[in-house]
Amino acid sequence: MNHSIKTKRRLNHFLTYLYLVVLSIIILYPLMITILSAFKSGNVVAFKLDMNVNFSLDNFVKLFTETLYGTWYVNTLIVAFLTMIIQTSIVVLAGYAYSRYNFLARKQSLVFFLIIQMVPTIAALTAFFVMALMLNALNQNWFLILLYVGGGIPMNAWLMKGYFDTVPMSLDESAKLDGAGHFRRFWQIVLPLVRPMVAVQALWAFMGPFGDYILSSFLLREKEVYTVAVGLRTFVSDLKNLQIAYFAAGAVLTALPICILFFFLQKNFVSGLTSGGDKG
Repeated sequence: MNHSIKTKRRLNHFLTYLYLVVLSIIILYPLMITILSAFKSGNVVAFKLDMNVNFSLDNFVKLFTETLYGTWYVNTLIVAFLTMIIQTSIVVLAGYAYSRYNFLARKQSLVFFLIIQMVPTIAALTAFFVMALMLNALNQNWFLILLYVGGGIPMNAWLMKGYFDTVPMSLDESAKLDGAGHFRRFWQIVLPLVRPMVAVQALWAFMGPFGDYILSSFLLREKEVYTVAVGLRTFVSDLKNLQIAYFAAGAVLTALPICILFFFLQKNFVSGLTSGGDKG
């Protein structure tokens, strides 16, 4: 009996590790190709894993001196930061309101949020284009920011509400008895306890503009206002003039701000669970 249990346990461990190894290969293989291609000197004609690399920073230098990548990078950072700040602020306030207050059409609006979320972005592209024409907002990053913010509110407000619901109402009631107003209860008592989810929301909102191609390519037609995703596509869109090294170098640089923000926010994933309890 014990032998059978040990055999089953070993088999489970083997299959688990095998799955993790296969998954790691699937993830790391294209990542290694991209990184090696970015640091290769000379022209790169195809994406392939070649460990024979003379490492050079020429591709990164030329990316900023011979292309508009620097402009695209700044455009994307501006869009990402503004989207993160605006969307996270709205989502947090909306989640708190839905969790803590009863108001007219509360349940109906939550259901409406779910229905809106079911509509894919592609299905609304025509509507977005017409709106852009009406508002003279084609090639305008501010319109793109509004669409990112609006598209991220419904589902994230639901998630934020669910996280606020895990904070006991007794904390609010105790603070209210001590004379704390609405804003003070939100800012000093409840918000520190949901800091992990706020950090996740901020990271998601920041990542969106870096990875979006469909919406941004549909609304941005001039190269000077491209975001990184649209700009990188131009390096590999012409089959007769593939600039794979530039594409790879640009892709590597695209990951840097996301990684930096993740390491900056990761402490909140844990500390947010305890800091609010001390203040309460």
